[in-house]
Amino acid sequence: MIEDEELLLDVLNSAPRDGGEPMEYLHGQRGVDLARAHGGVIGSGDDAELRCLRIARDGLQDLIRGNEAAVESLQELMSEATMRADVTPSGVEWKLSAPSDVQLAARVLQAWSRVNEHLPGRLRACANTECNLYLIDHTRPGTAKWCSMATCGNRMKARAHAARTRRSGSRN
Repeated sequence: MIEDEELLLDVLNSAPRDGGEPMEYLHGQRGVDLARAHGGVIGSGDDAELRCLRIARDGLQDLIRGNEAAVESLQELMSEATMRADVTPSGVEWKLSAPSDVQLAARVLQAWSRVNEHLPGRLRACANTECNLYLIDHTRPGTAKWCSMATCGNRMKARAHAARTRRSGSRN
């Protein structure tokens, strides 16, 4: 597993659809819990870190879906982030340096970059157009399509089967 891969997916999947209606998990207590679970510094009532996570999520979702205009908002978010070199007896360790409200969002963007580098083309949106979740395909052939076989996969296969059945039945 790539460093912060779980953080990346948790943030990307923080705006699911429920019956077609978008939901928002990067607000309120649910957002605070998500940030804290991944080492965020968010304080109660402090929305700056969650705002940065929403900017990162929305920009990355747009990029993954092919909208390259999102690069601008992500670049603006990362404008104060830098990498600092710490030389140790065993080598150089690179440390992220960013304002506290940007730190977690910057880690999300680093994880996205690492996934693209190590697993090119494997980070994708669920093939179910009614879903707004994302997956990192770890299968050997790289053919995973759905965020979950148990939900979207079964649903989409059932729809495809029903459509084939209707087509073949209408020819008789």
